[in-house]
Amino acid sequence: MRADRLLTILLLLQARGRMTAQQLADEVEVCQRTIYRDMEALSGAGVPIYADRGAGGGFALLDRYRTTLTGLNRDEVRALFMVNIPGPLAQLGLGDELKAAWLKLSAALPEARRPEEILVRQRFYIDSTWWFQAEEPVPHLPILQKAVWQDRRLHLTVRLPRNTVREWLVDPYALVAKAGVWYLVCKRDGQIRVYRVSEVLAAHVTDTGFDRPADFDLAGYWTRWCADYEGRRPSYPVLARVSPGLIPHLPELFGDPIRRAVQEADLPDAEGWLTLLLPFETFEAARTRVLGLGRAVEVLEPLALRESVMDFASQIVAFYAR
Repeated sequence: MRADRLLTILLLLQARGRMTAQQLADEVEVCQRTIYRDMEALSGAGVPIYADRGAGGGFALLDRYRTTLTGLNRDEVRALFMVNIPGPLAQLGLGDELKAAWLKLSAALPEARRPEEILVRQRFYIDSTWWFQAEEPVPHLPILQKAVWQDRRLHLTVRLPRNTVREWLVDPYALVAKAGVWYLVCKRDGQIRVYRVSEVLAAHVTDTGFDRPADFDLAGYWTRWCADYEGRRPSYPVLARVSPGLIPHLPELFGDPIRRAVQEADLPDAEGWLTLLLPFETFEAARTRVLGLGRAVEVLEPLALRESVMDFASQIVAFYAR
């Protein structure tokens, strides 16, 4: 609805300051021509919006103009109260602040909307942590947060793989929490890098500031970095025969992508077994999991894995037969 879009535009300008027509169009998912018509409508309604033309221009509200509109509908109220306090925010020390913000929001709602909070919180709970994931110690997180907020250089001591310890001077751009794990995005030696905060052994905020690149997009960079990281993950494919009894349980063992492999596989052989390419991370991981599956899986290739599984199985049989 147009009224909802106008309110969204007003709140965007209030929250972010100057925005171009293209930026507003991207946010509310309309064309620029629609944005220009919406600006005329807001101006006609008495909202003090001014426009600067040319490079670096855009739309903005006059200084000190604020709207106190709180016309949240039922679905918007429910969406807000579905958000619980994530573990990463608690680690940043913002749990109390978020609780206070929710309390103020609840107090500002009309009387008819306030029961929605209790209704939602007793029906929905979002847990962003993984199974069997212990909370990582991040004692230096407050120091990193301070440096990120103040755009101050950090002197870091980081533990790398194989217990290698290195010290660097870095420009801390951002902190990112993924699945309950904190990462520091920073610039070192002219390149942007990512370090796991739990691997930071020491951190010291220097008195030197740094210039944050105006074109750095955190969300875009993180998406690209995650895709690249997953692409570099070790891969060890194994061609194997899978017994009929194990086939329904393959998604539990290898994830949903295996469903497509099962659908596209050749017809089962005379005994009902399927020949599939099973994904493992390493040779050792493949051997361990195949041995754990017993006679439900037969390795065909690589030959080195097949022979290693046979060798380990023979050793186990010989040991227990003594």
